Amino acid sequence: MTGTPAVPHSLPLPEYPMPSKFTSRPTVLAAAAAILAAAVVTSGIVSRRSHAEQLTHSTAERAIPTVALLTPKPAGADAIELPARVEAWSRAPIYARVTGYVRKWNADIGTPVKAGQVLAEIEVPDQDQQLRQAQAELATARSNLALAKSTAERWQALLDAKAVSQQEVDEKIGDLAARQSNVQALQANVERLSTLQRYAKLVAPFDGVVTARNTDVGALINAGGSAGSELFVVSDLRKLRVYVNVPQRQLARVKPGSTAQITVPERPGQVFTATVQSLAQAISASSGTMLVQLAVENPDGALVPGAFATARFDADGGTAGVTVPPGALIVGKNGVQVATVDGGNKVRLQQVTIARDLGSAVQLAGLAAGVKVVANPPDGVVDGDTVRVAGARQ
Repeated sequence: MTGTPAVPHSLPLPEYPMPSKFTSRPTVLAAAAAILAAAVVTSGIVSRRSHAEQLTHSTAERAIPTVALLTPKPAGADAIELPARVEAWSRAPIYARVTGYVRKWNADIGTPVKAGQVLAEIEVPDQDQQLRQAQAELATARSNLALAKSTAERWQALLDAKAVSQQEVDEKIGDLAARQSNVQALQANVERLSTLQRYAKLVAPFDGVVTARNTDVGALINAGGSAGSELFVVSDLRKLRVYVNVPQRQLARVKPGSTAQITVPERPGQVFTATVQSLAQAISASSGTMLVQLAVENPDGALVPGAFATARFDADGGTAGVTVPPGALIVGKNGVQVATVDGGNKVRLQQVTIARDLGSAVQLAGLAAGVKVVANPPDGVVDGDTVRVAGARQ
């Protein structure tokens, strides 16, 4: 019988559990996400810690101020320089003693003159007439005096002859005495007017130079000596006076006989030696200074009166501290201090005293010349602060 051939039976295969793609994939993703999250968290923590450390380091760096140092300069000779005023040794303003008109003048400004030299002549017609009138009155009075004298003598003779009374003789003698007094008064008036006539010529009182002329030919002149009405000014320039206002704290260094160096801006490099003549011996309450007068020889006329000058008084010897810029000073409740820096970059505040203010620098006492001073101390700096030195400045 024919049919379908028999198929041989094979051994049964063992059964292994197969992984299902639907159960293993979420597990892998979860693990990867956990690892990624842990990495992000770890990276954030490390980054924040690094930033915190950098911030801490930066804050610490900024907390230490950086300063520049300077070396105080020696002050050198402890000299003082003060403004001064130059004046003529003798100065005479020439005023008019009579009223009239300027007839002529003979000396202009800058003209050297000798004592007694005529500077100008004033025409005084009114005074001329007054003098003539006074002279005529004197002549009349003298004639009356002569008549009164002869009359008194005759009456005295008549008295001796018993021809007149004593009363009449006394009256004649009294009239003679009155006329004598009148003659003397008129004589004095004539002499006064004659003296005024001589003032019609303005003369130089001493040898000098005409430093001002305030009149001209034909000008009306009134007698008087009010300020600003002088006709001429004559000054003796061979020797000059120098006036200096010395501060009270410097007075001990200025004595009669000591010298000072005088300089003027119009003659740079030229120095004149002046000698202290006298001190006012009184302190001005408004300025706290004493007026000192010096004398300086001026044979060549290099100095002129009215000029402004500088007087330098040298020290007796030695130095007086050091100088620093004004910005290096710390002024507070503890007085005046400077900030110095030691070898460990530590600030040391040192008390100082201002000896003199030189404008661009301040001269200090109590500070050694070799220390290092902070050029511009930061606000709030205290003793012991640590600083960073940016560089030294000489």
